[in-house]
Amino acid sequence: MQIQDLPYSDPGIPDARSGPRFLWWLWRNQLGGQLKSLAWGLLHFVAVSALPFCVGLAVQAVVDRSGTRLALTGGLMLLCGAGIAVGDTFLHRTAVTNWITAAARVQQLLARQATQLGSALSRRVAAGEVVAVSTGDVEKIGWFVEAVSRFTAAALTVVVVCAGLALYQPALGVVVAVGLPVVALAVLPLLPRATRRADVQREKAGRATELASDTVAGLRVLRGIGGEELFLDRYRRASQEVRHAAVRSARMWSLISAVQVLLPGLLLIAVVWHGIHLARQGRITVGELVTVYSAVMILNYPLRHFEEIAMAYSFSRPSAKRAARVLSLQRSTAAATATAGTGEAEVPAGDLYDPDTGLLAPAGRLTAVVCGDPDAAGRLAERLGGHATEPGRSVLLGGVALDELSQDSARTAVLVQDKDPVLLSGTLRELLDVPASGAVRAADALAAAQCDDVLEALVQGSLDAADPMDARISERGRSLSGGQRQRLALARSLITDPEVLVLDEPTSAVDSHTEARIADGLRRLRSGRSTVVFTSSPLLLDRADQVALVHEGEVVAVGAHRQLIDGDPRYRAVVTRETDDELAAADAGALVGAGQERNEIEEST
Repeated sequence: MQIQDLPYSDPGIPDARSGPRFLWWLWRNQLGGQLKSLAWGLLHFVAVSALPFCVGLAVQAVVDRSGTRLALTGGLMLLCGAGIAVGDTFLHRTAVTNWITAAARVQQLLARQATQLGSALSRRVAAGEVVAVSTGDVEKIGWFVEAVSRFTAAALTVVVVCAGLALYQPALGVVVAVGLPVVALAVLPLLPRATRRADVQREKAGRATELASDTVAGLRVLRGIGGEELFLDRYRRASQEVRHAAVRSARMWSLISAVQVLLPGLLLIAVVWHGIHLARQGRITVGELVTVYSAVMILNYPLRHFEEIAMAYSFSRPSAKRAARVLSLQRSTAAATATAGTGEAEVPAGDLYDPDTGLLAPAGRLTAVVCGDPDAAGRLAERLGGHATEPGRSVLLGGVALDELSQDSARTAVLVQDKDPVLLSGTLRELLDVPASGAVRAADALAAAQCDDVLEALVQGSLDAADPMDARISERGRSLSGGQRQRLALARSLITDPEVLVLDEPTSAVDSHTEARIADGLRRLRSGRSTVVFTSSPLLLDRADQVALVHEGEVVAVGAHRQLIDGDPRYRAVVTRETDDELAAADAGALVGAGQERNEIEEST
């Protein structure tokens, strides 16, 4: 895989059982790129490590006054220089390619997981953790996957050089062969503590990111109650905790770096001291001493990759653990086994039926659902769209189970608008450019959602947009009020014109006059289409073809709004917001009135 070939047509099915398993899965899926990086790394490191032998041969040729050997050595040095240049160039290219492609694969996996989980993702994983995984963690995972091949090339080069020194000059080569493993493995006792400190830093950074995202999301509310300073103080304390954790982690890594500098220096001193004694005794030549000294000096370069791989693994392990946790989440048992879908591409039509609650939404009619628990209403809305996060029987559309359909077909058939819809930044034209049947025009949808004042506000807020469709919407629509955002989201849903449209509290943030007009526009525009509205607003309920009351997870009453308001106390309690005491008092008053009327009749008789 090359960078120009991204994105992947299929990023694959990850091994998300643990962080190390996920890293190993990524490495295996890049085996071709890893082998290329290993080959170029070996060429580069071996060419660098061969320079000391060339220098030793050149020095000895000068001592022996041999022009032929000196010229031959010069040619070898030119060959090594060419190998260093070519190897380093292509090593960098393949390493960067491995890094970017690994990061891109992880990002595609996370994006696919987010689309499969839908709104369930934000309920099961903190927003700050999702942000941390999709930004900083992706880079750290790519860093480790890319560094493995370079580390392997460096380790093989060290083994080759040690073996070469032992054959070239056994007296000094044995010292180097014994000392280098000690130098390379001396930092291992420090790595667990450094890893723990890195984990603490990552955890605190994730919490700070989550706190920052929550503060930004609720900034308007915080300003309304004067609480922005309180949250800013909380973020300051969280950021200071991250700074302290980063300093403690950096101290450990600075100690590891110091060990990586100190021990090779001590080994070099030992080699030089022992080599001088051997040279004085005539057991080695000056050229051999220079060769061994230069080789030990050059070996510091590949040895630095031992420290890098330790750092890369320490930083990427918690990142891979978080990514694996997100990627291991499942919607439900049935939905997980039907992610790819086994049904036909045709979109079914007919009645929408939920066997768990007994809710039936007849085809082509406007059905209102009243549920006293808003959270239960949200979960039921997700079930109707095939996004259930809890185990249960599949919802049926025209007798066809949504879990048996492909994900694209299920989402084309049933569209669910959450009670807190998100507006993406961009122009209004881009916002409304969604997959649709083409039967509903943007102007009709905006009119049905009563967006005239929203269009005026967008034009006034844009300096260079005379057409409202070209007006820009800020991030998440923060420049608009809650009701304006809600109406734009409703217009976007109406344009799609799905077979079944499920709306969860679509008018909770608008005034009663606007709500009444929206109810009329919704009924008119969705005529002949199935629409399910979760609401407790009498204005919407009165315009529904039928109303279903859901109590403790089951449909307990079905009928017209006026019929239910008169005959079902539970329905009346939810719609009118009456408390149990008020209902009891109303019932008692009714009984007293009936008793007085009966007494009057008896007296008159």
